[in-house]
Amino acid sequence: MAAVTAAGVASYAVGGGPGHPDGGPRPDDARPGDQPPGPAPDRAALRRLVAGMSLAEKVGQLFVSRAYGHSATDPDPADAEENLKLFGVRTAAELVARYHLGGIIYFSWAHNTRDPQQIAELSAALQRTAAASGSGVPLMLSTDQEHGAVARIGKPATLLPGAMALGARHGATAGGPAANAASAAAGPAGTGPAGTGDAAGVGTPGQDAPGPNAAGKGGADSAGIAEARRAARIAGAELAAMGIRQDYAPVADVNVNPANPVIGVRSFGSDPQAVAALVAAQVRGYQGAGVAATAKHFPGHGDTETDSHVGLPVMRHSRAQWEELDEPPFRAAVAAGVDAVMTAHIVFPALDPSGDPATLSGPIVTGILRERLGFRGVVVTDALDMAGVRQKYGDDRVPVLALKAGCDQLLNPPDLGLAHRSVIAAVEAGELTQERIEESVLRILELKARRGLFDAAHTVAGQVGALVGIPAHLSAADEIAAGTTTLLANPVKLLPLDPATAPKVLVTGTDPASPSGTTGPPTVVLARELTALGCRATAVPPARAVAAAAGNAAVLVCTYNVPEGDGPQRTLVTELLATGVPVVVVAIRNPYDPARLPGCAAELATYTWTDVEMRAAARVVTGAVRPTGRLPVPVPGRYPLGHGLAYD
Repeated sequence: MAAVTAAGVASYAVGGGPGHPDGGPRPDDARPGDQPPGPAPDRAALRRLVAGMSLAEKVGQLFVSRAYGHSATDPDPADAEENLKLFGVRTAAELVARYHLGGIIYFSWAHNTRDPQQIAELSAALQRTAAASGSGVPLMLSTDQEHGAVARIGKPATLLPGAMALGARHGATAGGPAANAASAAAGPAGTGPAGTGDAAGVGTPGQDAPGPNAAGKGGADSAGIAEARRAARIAGAELAAMGIRQDYAPVADVNVNPANPVIGVRSFGSDPQAVAALVAAQVRGYQGAGVAATAKHFPGHGDTETDSHVGLPVMRHSRAQWEELDEPPFRAAVAAGVDAVMTAHIVFPALDPSGDPATLSGPIVTGILRERLGFRGVVVTDALDMAGVRQKYGDDRVPVLALKAGCDQLLNPPDLGLAHRSVIAAVEAGELTQERIEESVLRILELKARRGLFDAAHTVAGQVGALVGIPAHLSAADEIAAGTTTLLANPVKLLPLDPATAPKVLVTGTDPASPSGTTGPPTVVLARELTALGCRATAVPPARAVAAAAGNAAVLVCTYNVPEGDGPQRTLVTELLATGVPVVVVAIRNPYDPARLPGCAAELATYTWTDVEMRAAARVVTGAVRPTGRLPVPVPGRYPLGHGLAYD
């Protein structure tokens, strides 16, 4: 047991926001630059706590692991067997106790996220286990709840528009140098007219870091920035109510490559200044609700053509390009007080010619993130079971090298036991010092204290019902989404359809699986909402669409990342055009699809295929809401950054 107990630190810890019994800030109290109430953590007390830990306890604090099951102590038999196979224990509670873990990450595929009440009960049980074992330090429970294309927790929790949809809500103005640079960085495919965001003052290389308000020189947030902060505030409030105090969001990557297979709509866009403003806004939103925000993926993953889950991407930007394109959002996040930054498993030769991925790079993590940007918070690795970080070194070396590079939290190693033993062995052999380990542990404990975990480690009864998926949040999600749908083309003025005439509409196309497993299918949701708005809409599978097209006022085709050349989606649109019925393309993920599907009567981009975006699209189609979204990325060969039409 530590000389100073975790309970003894509690009186020094900061209040924890809406999940905290002191009645911290509510999600509708958002203010620029707000933070949870209460004093800063007492570093001396935390140092005494660290000093009293065993080496195994200190090393355990560095790890955030997955664990299978909906319950901490009574998982389903299949989940218990998976835990036994991977970790040598049957339950998440046993895993926490055995390795003195610093945190657990929740995944839907690990069966941690059935529903909000179950998540809250799982969180509370895990915290009770942590309090009763080892040094008694509370867990940092985390997840990837970016919203949009990546969401681990679904209905009845509130699902909000994702990053690129919020980028469309924020909008862009034409002709600025930042946007032209972003377009040029995409190569020949990205050339053409471009614009810049309305985010002056968020900080550029060589300038002072932005102040408390990173929205603009005038001091007032744009509506888009305010809505981004509002979305994060709501998301954070709901996570905190479920006991989750770290979200691996927002994505700070500037997506300048249309072929990027892993970032895409997870990014706010291609304009580094607009992305910087939106990242800073979301950092303030999450942390104003008592949840640690995590800007990712440093030093920037926006111009890669390899998915780091399955390979090792190489970033080809020069140092000057990095400073112009990739650095500003991370600089803005640091200036906004972001709690954590996540590293990328990418090779960036201009920043480190060694060939090591950024996660294992001292020149990148320590030299740039710590020293150049002045970041003093927690550096968390991207998941260590991803191929991008495992190609050059073995699983025993990766966690040691990540710590030597300057990382603090080691996320989801493929073999937790091996990783834990390897770090201990590195300390015993003198490769890592006790001081280096304690440096990271102290940062992690300060983060836990700042987010109220020493005071309120356990979920407070009634918080789920009071905050998660409540009508006010669901209504806010629809309000935010209303400004995201982008009307790209409407050459024959087909839209808006007039509900007063009860037009007959066919909806078809691709129905990707819901990110959270709880929404969709998008064609059905779109048809249902169109019907609620006065149309006679029917959803049919693509195989039946051509035969069913006749007699409809329009056919809406949901497309999902249409590839170059021929393919099933292009064939479907071509055959529908041949029927003579007007075709409306609804690009439900990347907005590049319309450039590969010419000849349609109208084109829309929604950036996400969750229910909230499908409802927003239906309102635009019927004119219940006027389209105001603007492209946050250029569509090569078709539309510039900032393009978007309105109804006359």
